[in-house]
Amino acid sequence: MSVALSDLELLLDVAELGSFSQAAAKRGWSQPQVSQRIGLLEQHWGVTLFTRHRRGAVATNACEAFLESARQSLTVYQQGLDAMQGTPAVRRIRLSCLPSLTSPVFGPLLMKLADAPMEIRCSTDHSQQIMQDLLTGQVEVGFVLKCPAMAGIQMELLWRSPIVPVVAASHPLAGGAGPLALADIARHRIAPQFWGDECESLIQQIRMLRQLPSPIHAVQPASAARELVLRHGFVSFMPELSIKADLLDGTLVRLCVPELPAWHWEVMMAWRAGKRVDAAKAQVLDAARALVAG
Repeated sequence: MSVALSDLELLLDVAELGSFSQAAAKRGWSQPQVSQRIGLLEQHWGVTLFTRHRRGAVATNACEAFLESARQSLTVYQQGLDAMQGTPAVRRIRLSCLPSLTSPVFGPLLMKLADAPMEIRCSTDHSQQIMQDLLTGQVEVGFVLKCPAMAGIQMELLWRSPIVPVVAASHPLAGGAGPLALADIARHRIAPQFWGDECESLIQQIRMLRQLPSPIHAVQPASAARELVLRHGFVSFMPELSIKADLLDGTLVRLCVPELPAWHWEVMMAWRAGKRVDAAKAQVLDAARALVAG
């Protein structure tokens, strides 16, 4: 029997995740396929690699003694490939977030990590797909809305951002000195950034206050709602986090509507849990926490 680099990767994944089924999910395999391959390696080497139990698998002392050599072998192989292909021999880490979070997350985060010894690849998707990509190893760190916990994924609350009514600085409602009633807003063109069931509730409230039937557009992502506000005179309801810079420089103005409930958008940072220390991922996590603290 020959031992492939993929076998070393499989060993590391099972040891890190503590689960045959999670290692299988990462590869698109079935759990019996992983069990069979680990069994063949144990037979070939004459040792027991994992202690199986109902909650997963734990690396034996024999396996632990071999894991560091496996990591080094994979690292040397990847460095050789990078050198041969002319690519930088630095860690590449993949981040993913909701489209509406690109401005408050990706830009500031890459500025904090501009000189870090890593290459960052950024992508966008919806929360559930990002969680799945974390589980399968397609993404190292994700930024998602609060969602049900997933085995093997660590989650940490970063922001609890209020949903706020906003208009462009040139909008007639922007010049008012005092609080507004929702009925005052209902007379204008409205396009909230859709954030969930509460958004639908808001739309129903506004419809009941309108004297003439006219459409209310719920849009995604934040950039689309922002464009309607800035270029076309709409009122929008958006997570404050998505438009923080616009509010600070006065491009957008937050309206005061006391009768509205205190709606919030909870943004979580998510990453795959594991025993193996990943210095690059840890640096990204710390940089994201610093964004919140700053």
